[in-house]
Amino acid sequence: MAIRFPSVLSSAKQNSKNQLVLPKGYIPVYVGEQTDNKKRYVVPLSYLSHPTFQDLLQRVEDEFGFDHPMGGLTIPCSEEIFFLLTSEMKC
Repeated sequence: MAIRFPSVLSSAKQNSKNQLVLPKGYIPVYVGEQTDNKKRYVVPLSYLSHPTFQDLLQRVEDEFGFDHPMGGLTIPCSEEIFFLLTSEMKC
């Protein structure tokens, strides 16, 4: 069973102060190859333990170390590759 991202993306809600509130068990990630053109996605915490996502995180660490320019977890790959990798994961 594949994860459908549109439902994950819509799971972040705005509170009365127009701040995004993440549901429990989710984290924001920034995805994109160009620094000025990254998009924010909300993914389940369970992804962090998946071997494919672990490999992706290792690549992120090699490129950024622990200094992420967006202030959150930054994944420097195309959105297409990100969707392909995460669609293979199961929560």
